[in-house]
Amino acid sequence: MIRVKIINKQGAEWDISEIVEGVTWKTSRIGRAGSLNFNLIKGAPLYQLKDFTYSNGDVVRLRVGNTDVFHGYIFSIDGGRDESVKITAYDQMRYLMNSDSYVFTGVTATEVLKRIAKDFEIKLGTVADTGYKIKTMSETGQKLMDIICKAITLTFANTGRDYCLYDDFGSLCLRDVNDGQPDLIIGDGSLMTDYSVKTSIDNDTYNYIKLYKNNQQTGKRELYVAKDTVNIKRWGLLQLYQSVDENANDAQIDELLSNLSFIKNRESKSLKINALGDIRVRAGMRVRILVSEYGVDQALLVDECTHDFDGADHTMTLDLRVV
Repeated sequence: MIRVKIINKQGAEWDISEIVEGVTWKTSRIGRAGSLNFNLIKGAPLYQLKDFTYSNGDVVRLRVGNTDVFHGYIFSIDGGRDESVKITAYDQMRYLMNSDSYVFTGVTATEVLKRIAKDFEIKLGTVADTGYKIKTMSETGQKLMDIICKAITLTFANTGRDYCLYDDFGSLCLRDVNDGQPDLIIGDGSLMTDYSVKTSIDNDTYNYIKLYKNNQQTGKRELYVAKDTVNIKRWGLLQLYQSVDENANDAQIDELLSNLSFIKNRESKSLKINALGDIRVRAGMRVRILVSEYGVDQALLVDECTHDFDGADHTMTLDLRVV
């Protein structure tokens, strides 16, 4: 059973569960705010009450059973002659779409997140210590989301440890993607109703990695290269070209090359699963997936998760990364 509430600017709290339909809660692993979409039935008695008001910026909450799922704010109201009004709400990660400029030196991704959250008065929850010190990050006029995600990506490239940024019912959290795996199996004979598999070298696959460092003393650009001639013959040359910190030594650059080669020099395989809904599943966590036809039996990382509620029916769609 789902409960949807609106808390308007006047402080009035309305349980609108009986006049909503088409409720969809969506989360993404990185780079996007969580969203809640639903339709309000205009002809319902509650909707006709004079003191029932709502507007952009009002709070929206979703509770499923005994679990608080979503706390966010209305960002879009789409109405017309139809018998329903479409509402779009986002959690507080939406405020990370603001832009600003920052210069960081010798900080972790955790410290980047805490600094931005403090500056923009964003409430934090449980925040993991990412550990790795980023030597420098200079960001001019960038989205806050992109700055934090860059810090997380640099941590992953240099340590192999990946982290997920997400909103937990009004608190911004950061955790290791390997933590918090739910105790369930999705796949053959368990929740899954359909699936599709895709392999690709079209996005984020590189077999020739070229790093460069500007040497201020010599005035020259130093190059560091890792290539896989076998995969170049298979796929053609796919080059990644990026800078490294000028203070990084050869050993650190070699380690970065090795990590990038391991991460990037392979086909990407994605799996989309349609299943009966389990509210514990959201983007950024690992879930055990079993699809015997493709030899899949492992905990996979959820890139996107969409929960749909239609009356008593609860289904979900998972986009997963197969490593």
